[in-house]
Amino acid sequence: MNILRTLFLLALAALVPVAAAACGGDDDDEPAPAATDTAPATAGASPTATPRPSGSITVYSGRGEALVKPLFEQFTKETGITVNVKYGDSAQLATLLAEEGAASPADVFFAQDAGALGAMTKAGRFAALPEATLAKVPAAYRAKDGTWVGVSGRARVIVYNTSLTEAELPASVKQLTDPKWKGQVGWAPTNGSFQAFVTALRKLEGEAAAEKWLREMLANDVKVYKDNRAIVSAVAAGEVKLGLVNHYYLWGFIKDQGEGFAARNHYTAPGDPGTLVNVAGVGLLKTSKNRPAAQAFIDYLLSDAAQEYFVKQTYEYPLVSGKSADPRLPALETLKPPAIDLSDLDDLQGTLALLRKVGALQ
Repeated sequence: MNILRTLFLLALAALVPVAAAACGGDDDDEPAPAATDTAPATAGASPTATPRPSGSITVYSGRGEALVKPLFEQFTKETGITVNVKYGDSAQLATLLAEEGAASPADVFFAQDAGALGAMTKAGRFAALPEATLAKVPAAYRAKDGTWVGVSGRARVIVYNTSLTEAELPASVKQLTDPKWKGQVGWAPTNGSFQAFVTALRKLEGEAAAEKWLREMLANDVKVYKDNRAIVSAVAAGEVKLGLVNHYYLWGFIKDQGEGFAARNHYTAPGDPGTLVNVAGVGLLKTSKNRPAAQAFIDYLLSDAAQEYFVKQTYEYPLVSGKSADPRLPALETLKPPAIDLSDLDDLQGTLALLRKVGALQ
């Protein structure tokens, strides 16, 4: 084992304890697909090349089984390709891939966030994807070197109690340290999506500024919750007025409880770290034993059927150009998230160290 791989393994291994504390990652506290309509519509012609790929593939999935199993089953139904799946936290699976090296049985890594994908790219584990695949997704949501591609997107938002008006809401997450919000903001520091946000804050504002913001949030009596769903519930109940979450959690509650649910999403100002758009995405392992079938799987996740599934079942943003999100969401192109290379969100180890340093994590 060379020194670079050794360092990579040590870095990834450091992520596992906190990732496990977050209940298996962000997808495990996502709303599950509706029980009566879990499978995407048949896409018509299979998104495979000639000759038609066949056989089986192994997917390491950082996205939860309840969420993505219907997609995998529909892919098999349309193509005849068997999908063997190993589910787990994205950071843990990245660690496993590093440990397995060339002996890994994985053909595809389906990660819940760009940071895990970036770590695999830096480790040299991914093969370059075809230009035809990459071209389906805007450049901001795929690797610059073509080694991974996003398949669905989620925006960070401030969820707020409807007793507040839009005029009262902060334009930036940096304003949450104002004394007027003392004891009125909820966050989930063990949650993977929050940690990715802090990583982005470190990249955008610098280490010192990120540390200052975290310390000021703690001094302002920020309330700790176990996950995004608990935050949204607390905001609607009036326990706190604001919460830092991903955009789609709210819509799961509205689906279950109706439009009278007492919370809504607030998107911060253009370029603000508070409206970071992260992705779930896929990469093709260089060591794949069945690249044609693995590539067909990746292309399926970018098909009309799969993109519609993410829109209707999880309220995520479709990433294929020309596809529209749920009409109740602001269009992705209007959000103007901070300018950051999503592959640079791979430094989760540094974020965990900072969260421990300031006392946000034990």
